[in-house]
Amino acid sequence: MLTATAIALLVVMAMALARALLGPTIYDRILALNVFGTKTVLLIAVICFTLGKPEFLDIALVYALINFVSVIGVLRYFEFRSRRGDGQVGEGAPHD
Repeated sequence: MLTATAIALLVVMAMALARALLGPTIYDRILALNVFGTKTVLLIAVICFTLGKPEFLDIALVYALINFVSVIGVLRYFEFRSRRGDGQVGEGAPHD
């Protein structure tokens, strides 16, 4: 059962990575990378449970925190960049 869970997580991670590479807007790419990071945390937790090594859960928690903070930082960067008018943030987004 845990093997099926790990395989399913790897499939979802591959789909998220494909979305990050093909996403039409920067927001699609950021969301896909956030999903990839979240699934990585889940995969680490499944591996911890499978191997019986709970000390790896600390690594998963630190990775989750880094993932969260980095996504917020990247979104803030693009928010301020779009306010200044330095570039197009949503390449595929409809215009008003």
